Amino acid sequence: MKKPSNPRFVSRLTRETLALVMAGGRGSRLHELTLSRAKPAVHFGGKFRIIDFTLSNCINSGIRRIGVLTQYKSHSLIRHLQMGWSFLRGEFGEVIELLPADQNSDHCHWYAGTADAVYQNIDFIQAHQPEHVLVLAGDHIYKMDYGAMLAHHAACGAQITVGCIEVPIEEAHEFGVLQTDSDTRIRSFVEKSPNPTPMPDKPDKALASMGIYVFNAKFLLDWLLRDAATATSSHDFGKDILPAAIENARVFAYPFSDIDDPTRRGYWRDVGTVEAYWRANIELTEVVPELNLYDDRWPIWTSQEHVPPAKFVFDNECQRGHAIDSLVSGGCIVSGAEIRRSVLFVNARADMGSFIDGSLLLPGVRVGTDCRIRNAIIDAGCEIPDGSRIGLDRERDAERYHVTANGITLVTRNMLL
Repeated sequence: MKKPSNPRFVSRLTRETLALVMAGGRGSRLHELTLSRAKPAVHFGGKFRIIDFTLSNCINSGIRRIGVLTQYKSHSLIRHLQMGWSFLRGEFGEVIELLPADQNSDHCHWYAGTADAVYQNIDFIQAHQPEHVLVLAGDHIYKMDYGAMLAHHAACGAQITVGCIEVPIEEAHEFGVLQTDSDTRIRSFVEKSPNPTPMPDKPDKALASMGIYVFNAKFLLDWLLRDAATATSSHDFGKDILPAAIENARVFAYPFSDIDDPTRRGYWRDVGTVEAYWRANIELTEVVPELNLYDDRWPIWTSQEHVPPAKFVFDNECQRGHAIDSLVSGGCIVSGAEIRRSVLFVNARADMGSFIDGSLLLPGVRVGTDCRIRNAIIDAGCEIPDGSRIGLDRERDAERYHVTANGITLVTRNMLL
């Protein structure tokens, strides 16, 4: 077996780092999927929540002091964190602490921006006295060793390091785009420009910020205080602090790569739209998916529900319970139904004679008899009536459900009333 060329960096650097996870996003582009939950709490991959990937990266990287900054529709997220992430040991200095926007009596407003969110929790940072502060987004799907990024930060003598990834130039307007010199030092940074600058050697690509930052702790606190006192600031890292810091401080880029092979681009997905969310889940059904959920060297931790094994019943010629190229989670029952290229989340069920293709059945979904469902997302707790047809007639579906430009149909409980 080939030895990984990129070693793990669980060290003093990670032990002396405090992670702050931005988990208050509304995720409005996910439409009704985030009507009652924050984007980081949205289900993913059969048994996980989106935030599990960022938190698992922290744990696997050796970072075990974590603050989760919550805001919008946080009830299900808080419940998930309490049930699934309570295994850290406070007596060893390990903690995942919830930091809601309204917890500080001196600041009675919602988080105004990413920098303001961290500023409102200065007391939390000072209490832990970290050497470095790692600021993360809690709404992306990826695997990353933050220890390697911290090592790069230290080696460069950086005061800020920005995780970055190459994106197609036509998508770059959705990101902060940066330009670097040969030593990875950032020379310019523009947040969500309508005309992003391509990479010098790759005119079809742009170097984009992932919203992942390493700060020297004292440097961060000084800049947060300065930003909070600036009335004209929007109090955002990408819009305000980074562009100003580039002119006055040592700000470097850390190119994101595969955990085991730094010569390859790492897996990273922004699942911020209905189509992107559907696609990232369906990709998991491939024979060898790019995101390996079966990697025991980099496990994805989550809340483990106590459910029975998945079950497939009936073996009649036209009513055979089976699933092909699909993920079927615990507690699922496929009763005489045919499942193809789909993801069945915990406790989903499909009844006699139904056919489900290219679809996501989120936790607790019940599909009745003789249904046909194609390229759809069925939200948690939905009960699909017998004989339903979803994803076969776009115009008819659009009268009742949310249908994307490429024909992905989103169904929620309110739409079924």
